[in-house]
Amino acid sequence: MTLKKIPLIDLSPAYKGTLKQRQSVARQIDAACSEIGFFAITGHGVTSTVVERLHVAGRRFFELPLEEKLATRHPSGMNRGFHQIGGESLANANDSAAPPDIKEFFHVGPVNTTREAYFISAQGQRHFTANIWPAVPHEFERAATDYYVVMSELILFLMRLVSLALELDETYFDDKVDRSIGAMRLNYYPPAGLEEAVGQLPASAHTDYGGFTILSGDDSPGGLQVRGRNEQWIDVKTEPMVFVVNIGDLLMRWTNDRWLSNLHRVVYPNSPNLSSDGRLSIAFFNQPNYDTVIECLPSLGPAKYPPVLSGDYRDMKYSKTGLKGAT
Repeated sequence: MTLKKIPLIDLSPAYKGTLKQRQSVARQIDAACSEIGFFAITGHGVTSTVVERLHVAGRRFFELPLEEKLATRHPSGMNRGFHQIGGESLANANDSAAPPDIKEFFHVGPVNTTREAYFISAQGQRHFTANIWPAVPHEFERAATDYYVVMSELILFLMRLVSLALELDETYFDDKVDRSIGAMRLNYYPPAGLEEAVGQLPASAHTDYGGFTILSGDDSPGGLQVRGRNEQWIDVKTEPMVFVVNIGDLLMRWTNDRWLSNLHRVVYPNSPNLSSDGRLSIAFFNQPNYDTVIECLPSLGPAKYPPVLSGDYRDMKYSKTGLKGAT
């Protein structure tokens, strides 16, 4: 059967119920990740207040004059702060040549770090660079920090369901993703009309790099598409409180290709009768702890891939897209 939309999974039974109910939800995640690598979630426990505050603050930031936004660039071009249009082509990370993407984005790294060696050692400093915050809007930093914290908690819960789906101890992934080197991006896709090259898109076709990505997107025409098994593009409806979740390359390697890290892209509305006022999406990327060895999980062998450190893999991917993930 050919999928025409991504599965929708209600997480609330897993939060409130028994082990049997958690296993039932885990089986739904397993099926979705095996078939298409994408699913949407409700019943996730994140409040609308946390989500709405960041959406509002994000839009206010991207409405600022360019010179004000440029004041929040990282001086060395690292994955923090503001990045203007033309600085990245996501398709390049998959070795596919493409013109620069038509998007601006603001990059936020981990918000809860300590003076432990894991964070401040030479290795740690490659991944835990300080965040850069805009002065305007004044609520941006608080809204982004709160959102980052609740998404980190949601990732830990999802990874426990992953453990059940793969018949592992329920806490198997806890110490592998609890000090993630992941990041959050507020992506702003301006209205159509800025294309300068044939095939130029708001976000070119790519796969994500790490574990789970959690997306909260505007409910507006056009937007996210994911490639189906028949190589046709499937439109993915987004709205702020129904999160879209997909797996990245490292989670596919971890599962020895049992799960699919799938190509996706962002496009403009495909009808001349639809206009875009610009889209905002908030993507939270979990990247396993930098010292986690990614190798075939127990019972899923023989291994198709050699072991790789999470941190090294992400730096390699960043280097292809034009970002700097390390000093």
